[in-house]
Amino acid sequence: MLRGVIFKALSGFYYVETDGGTLECRARGRLRLDGAPPLVGDAVSVSATEPGKGVVVDILPRRNAFTRPPVANIDQLVIVVSGAAPATDPFLVDRMTAAAHSRDCRAVICVNKCDVDDADTLFDIYSRAGFITIRTSADSGLGRDETLAVLSGRFSAFTGNSGVGKSSIINMLTPGLDIATGDISRRLGRGRHTTRHVELYRLNDGAVIADTPGFSAFDADSVGMMKKTELQRVFPDFAPYIGKCRFDDCLHISEPGCAVRDAVASGAIHPSRHSGYERLCREAAEREARMYK
Repeated sequence: MLRGVIFKALSGFYYVETDGGTLECRARGRLRLDGAPPLVGDAVSVSATEPGKGVVVDILPRRNAFTRPPVANIDQLVIVVSGAAPATDPFLVDRMTAAAHSRDCRAVICVNKCDVDDADTLFDIYSRAGFITIRTSADSGLGRDETLAVLSGRFSAFTGNSGVGKSSIINMLTPGLDIATGDISRRLGRGRHTTRHVELYRLNDGAVIADTPGFSAFDADSVGMMKKTELQRVFPDFAPYIGKCRFDDCLHISEPGCAVRDAVASGAIHPSRHSGYERLCREAAEREARMYK
C-alpha cells in the first residue's frame, strides 16, 4: 500500500503523487457511494494495479474540506475579487470568508484587475475587517511579490466568481504554466468558466496552490449547517465586541445595547460586513424553520 496526495481530479480519475511517481487512480466503490468522495488535496492510501495506475483505497483524516471549491487540507483560501467586470458582490466574499473561518482556514483577499479598477470599496471593507488584502493585476504584474510572500510555504486554494482572473494570477506567479484563461461575456458581464477541474501546482519556494473552477454568487460554498447563533464566531472582525452586549444572547441584529452594532455605527466595523452577517443569519433562520416544521 502506498500513500500520496491527490494533485488532480478529472472525469472520475484521481492523479495521486507518491514517492514512486504519479498514479492515475479510480476510487474504490465504497468511497464513491458513501457521500464523501476523494478531493484534490486529500492524503490517501492507494493500491497499485499496474504500472502508472492504481485504486484509491482510503482517505486519511482531513484537516478541512470544502465543496466549492472542491478541495481538502488547505492552509488558506485566496478569494480573488474584482471591481471591474465581473464586479464581485461583497456578500459572496462574506460567505467565503465565513466558510474559511469555520474550517480553521485563513482567508486572503486578492483584489485583482486593479489596472482597470482600484476597487477601493472592496479593499476598504476587507482590510478594515483585518483580512490580508492585496491589490493585484495579472496584466501589469502588480502585487506579484506580495502575493508570493503570502503563499510561501503554504497550501492555498484560489477561488472566486468566474472571470475575476484566478488562472491569470497563477500564470503571473509561475511563468510557464500557461493555464487557459477565459474572456468576459459582453452581454451578461460574467466570466466564462475556463477552469473545469481542480489541480495543484508547486511553486519554487515550497508553496502549493490550487486553481479551481469559478462559480456564480448563488452557488458559492455555504457555511454548512451552522445555526444563526453560531455565525457571529465566523466574523473575526466582530470578535473584540462579542460578550460586551447588554444581553448575553444578543444576535447583533436589532437588540438594544449591542456592542457590535455600536462598532458599526462608529465605523470600527464596515456596514457591508454587518449587512452580510444579517443576510447569513436570515438564511440560517429560514433553514432552521424548514428543518423543524
